[in-house]
Amino acid sequence: MNRLESAENIAGDSNSYTTGLQLMNEQEKRRRFQELIAQNKGILFKVARTYCRDKEDIPDLMQEISIQVWRSVEKYDERYKVSTWLYRIALNVAISFYRKNVKRQEHIIPLNDDISPAGETESTDNEQQLTLLEQFISELGDLDKALMLLYLEDRSHSEIADIMGISKSNVGTRIGRIKEKLRTRFSQSNL
Repeated sequence: MNRLESAENIAGDSNSYTTGLQLMNEQEKRRRFQELIAQNKGILFKVARTYCRDKEDIPDLMQEISIQVWRSVEKYDERYKVSTWLYRIALNVAISFYRKNVKRQEHIIPLNDDISPAGETESTDNEQQLTLLEQFISELGDLDKALMLLYLEDRSHSEIADIMGISKSNVGTRIGRIKEKLRTRFSQSNL
């Protein structure tokens, strides 16, 4: 089982573990879903923001993630933390969404990248650095992007390993390599 394939088990595709949530009625399912979304919308938004090139796509991805959470809410396996389960679902949906959009974007030709909205003010150095960091992270591969998202949320290596389906030592190694790549990119950007 590779990185994110084990997400299917956590997302509920495994029939090996039955919980009370699997037997809930429609009203209880709706209540539980709304509660999960309300309590964890920050997780879902961070994943969507990380994987969307255009801000206009964020609501679409949020909706796709929410649909998958709805489909899986009855199958939630209580042996896992809710945040781990939601990250798995969100990351899998986001990666699929991202890949579809990359293919679609290959056929779009921008009119002019140099045009900026009227009234846009100069950003501070911190804002520029944050923008660069977001840009550099968006250029990473799917797994590395997910790792950095979780790392920047101060998740432990152990929790990241559980969410991503990789070993704890692999998490540490990959994060170290990503940080070095980002340092190099920042030094090349002259900021």
